[in-house]
Amino acid sequence: MATGPVERSWCVVVPHHATGARLARHRLARELAGLVPPVLLADLVAVLAELVGNAVRHADPLPGGVVRVAWRLRPVSGGQAVQLRVTDGGAAAGPRLRATDPDAADGRGLHIVAGLASRWGVDRDGLGQSVWAEFDAAHAGQPDLVVAG
Repeated sequence: MATGPVERSWCVVVPHHATGARLARHRLARELAGLVPPVLLADLVAVLAELVGNAVRHADPLPGGVVRVAWRLRPVSGGQAVQLRVTDGGAAAGPRLRATDPDAADGRGLHIVAGLASRWGVDRDGLGQSVWAEFDAAHAGQPDLVVAG
């Protein structure tokens, strides 16, 4: 009896420090290499780096001085869908797209996320916040922002 592709998920904690983004990128790339197309993997790595980097720069850590990073790969018609999720201790101001000056040194991270992901959003609860990004099987289309909580 043959079975189809199965859903897989990973969850790791990384330091609430600049090295956390590097560790998360390398782990994601290692785990998903060969499971998703290389072009999609490159986009996933770029988005994860932005989300973890933003958590380190702009949010408080979770207890223990960490950020939780999770990704889920699930089969869908036409391929696979992937969700990335970065959970931190939250910040006074939630993540949002900002208008930036062309010469500005920063402020484009969520524009990169919105441009590469099919959709992204923020979930908040009493313990902090999770910023997530989803990539559809087709890995195309206009991104949507969903904010819950």
